[in-house]
Amino acid sequence: MKGMRILSGIQPSGALHLGNYFGMMRPAIELQDRGEAYYFIANYHSMTSLFDAKERRKNTLDVALDFLACGLDPKKSVFFRQSDVPEVTELAWILTTLTPMGMLERATSYKDKIARGIAPNHGIFAYPVLMAADILIYDSNVVPVGKDQKQHVEMTRDIAAKFNEQYGQTFVIPEPQIREDTALVPGTDGQKMSKSYGNTIEIFGEEKAIRKKIMGLVMDSRTPAEPKPDAEKNLAIQLLKLVAPAEVAKGFEDRLRAGGLGYGDLKKALFEHYWNYFAAARARRAELAGNLEHVNTVLAEGAARACALAQKVLKRAKEASGLD
Repeated sequence: MKGMRILSGIQPSGALHLGNYFGMMRPAIELQDRGEAYYFIANYHSMTSLFDAKERRKNTLDVALDFLACGLDPKKSVFFRQSDVPEVTELAWILTTLTPMGMLERATSYKDKIARGIAPNHGIFAYPVLMAADILIYDSNVVPVGKDQKQHVEMTRDIAAKFNEQYGQTFVIPEPQIREDTALVPGTDGQKMSKSYGNTIEIFGEEKAIRKKIMGLVMDSRTPAEPKPDAEKNLAIQLLKLVAPAEVAKGFEDRLRAGGLGYGDLKKALFEHYWNYFAAARARRAELAGNLEHVNTVLAEGAARACALAQKVLKRAKEASGLD
């Protein structure tokens, strides 16, 4: 992975949760030791679904605090706000002139949102073009994504190839790195954990509220004494496997399978392991929240480094397409 430039982004659309952490944040933090990592807070992207300016500002700061608290190291990676690199929107326009309508209409994320009753806007429709600009403007080679984002990286590859064909070799064609081992993190209702489903367990949630969520997980009607041969499908067991040592999670799964373990005891254990798992990060976050000057400096320095590269790539694209 050395010599690779890695790019990843996360939207500030609400409090970050276990699905964000295990799906994107932890893999990103691990990758910062294996290449040149560019990580951004996707506040332009959040504008497709969040329409409150004050909330966007708060969420953007929260994402910065959360990511730094969880182990993102600004000495090893470039960490910045998407909107601090205006070149990305200029490149998005250039790319949009070569992006076929049919490609955007086929985007599964667009179709899914419409199917869920979300009112379509041009931002939701053109989301893959802005994502392509995010990736291409930093000459990214590797884009780590979950399976649900793989199509967007494939679209980026197609858009870049189309530009290169039309105007000459300009963009690096990125490779998606699909995290096959990233389990689908289930929410409190058993569906995929997602802010839009309202089923999340926040990374830095308030103790009482999180305890209530975890103790309220819906289980089946079998008595504690009954053996549960399908213990691995139990929602609390699936979540416990993420936050407890493997042997501890296996011990609870075996007890549930054999019978004799009450669901209340299982949920209490889940809460304790969740609370302990993020204890050091919670302390670090409190420290950072008390030193916002440092957080803002990290973002400003990251933006300066990101802009320096983005300007070079944009200049190359403008020269190639006759805009110089």
